[in-house]
Amino acid sequence: MSTFYLFEAAAGLALFQCDTVDETNVKSKQIQKQFSDFAQFAEVCHLKAFQPFISAEIALNNALAIHTGTVTQELVDFLSTNLPPVGKKSNFQIAICDKGLAAGLQQYLNLKSKMNEATAQVFRGIRTHFVDFLRNEDFKERDYIQAQLGLAHQVSRNKVKLDINREDKHVTQAISIIEQLDKDLNTLSMRIKEWYSWHFPELAKIVTDNRVFTRIVDTYGDKKNINDEALEAIEELTTDAELAKQIVEAAKISMGQDISEIDLSTLKDLCIRVLNQFEFRDNIQEYLKNKMTTIAPNLTALIGENVAAKLIAHAGSLINLAKYPASTIQILGAEKALFRALKTRGNTPKYGLLYHSTYIGRANGTDKGKISRNLANKCAIASRLDHFLIQPTEKFGVKLKDQMEQRLKFLTAGGELNKNTDIMDEVLTELKGEGLYFESEKQLTKKDKKSKKAKSKKVVEEVQEEEVEQPQEAPKKKRKASKQQ
Repeated sequence: MSTFYLFEAAAGLALFQCDTVDETNVKSKQIQKQFSDFAQFAEVCHLKAFQPFISAEIALNNALAIHTGTVTQELVDFLSTNLPPVGKKSNFQIAICDKGLAAGLQQYLNLKSKMNEATAQVFRGIRTHFVDFLRNEDFKERDYIQAQLGLAHQVSRNKVKLDINREDKHVTQAISIIEQLDKDLNTLSMRIKEWYSWHFPELAKIVTDNRVFTRIVDTYGDKKNINDEALEAIEELTTDAELAKQIVEAAKISMGQDISEIDLSTLKDLCIRVLNQFEFRDNIQEYLKNKMTTIAPNLTALIGENVAAKLIAHAGSLINLAKYPASTIQILGAEKALFRALKTRGNTPKYGLLYHSTYIGRANGTDKGKISRNLANKCAIASRLDHFLIQPTEKFGVKLKDQMEQRLKFLTAGGELNKNTDIMDEVLTELKGEGLYFESEKQLTKKDKKSKKAKSKKVVEEVQEEEVEQPQEAPKKKRKASKQQ
């Protein structure tokens, strides 16, 4: 029985025929040595047909089709032209590299595919000597390398464009900026406290908020300006009347040294820069909140935008997070502790980035592991809903959040728990009632078209009503020309 080998290269489609390959001894050193030499390998396997890709677009479509396991029209035409007729008495097989093509070849060409260790060894030889086989086609190794490089760039660009509707890359950068700003602001605020404490050491113990402390230093500077007359203004800065009184009283009896004008002006410049960074951090936080509401509304409603963004950034993208099981999401961010525990045979970590959520902090010490496991399960559900829903909504996330609150109450006082299936059915019924449930993108586009038509019809009716309301002017009568006598 003849065996044909379908080889999909960056330069085109190739079909090889190998009839005398001993599949039983294909792993032996003698056969492998024979495959490593082109002259000996060409005696066993020869090139039957080669179809180069005419354009880079066709090469990209073929590579993407192979990746998804679909059969292109170019591949069907190529095989139907160069293979013997398929029938009941057909005496050949076709070997393939990609397992996903087997179903497509059976459907479109009624071909039985072959894929085992022996065919893998033959494909390894074909891949090694592919350029040598194409010498007669005026094909050089430099051309093949250039084709591989061009196709790799095209596939990379396509993968970037594939994520155009899910802008989770911006979320990754935003949460990284926020974490970096928090570190920088903490460092600079501590530097301001240490510097100003030489002049007013009591203020650092009274005011613990870095932003409020920086505002007081920037506004008043010298502690002599902090007196009873400034009490109301200080109360506005701190939003606490009792705290403002403590600051004024401490300024009166402060034991700090005097500060010169040059030192004070330099310290104030630093305070202005730090306050600007605080404001910039607020803007980035608002931007992140809006982005997360659009990209992952259910995950944001469940654990907040910061923790949700950290999970997406650590996973790499929302689709990667949706692929993770709940057990992986539970320990995301604690990989070092996990592998250290496995190496030393100690206790594995119960949570990673999920520790920053409010649920684990509110749970008792013995229940933290249970809450972490349950929260990871809800996060897995929410991330998959956010990625696969055609019309994103936060209703599922709100219900999952209610489930977590019930779980916390159940662990402390007992009670009943709602099942996931009941909650999902409840939300689906609500969405269907509101007309927001879509099983395919076609339904969504049809609804958009209907809404646009309804809006345009409404505008036309309003314009017609305005024309009716306006009084029509009576036509002017034409005066008859007087006859000349």
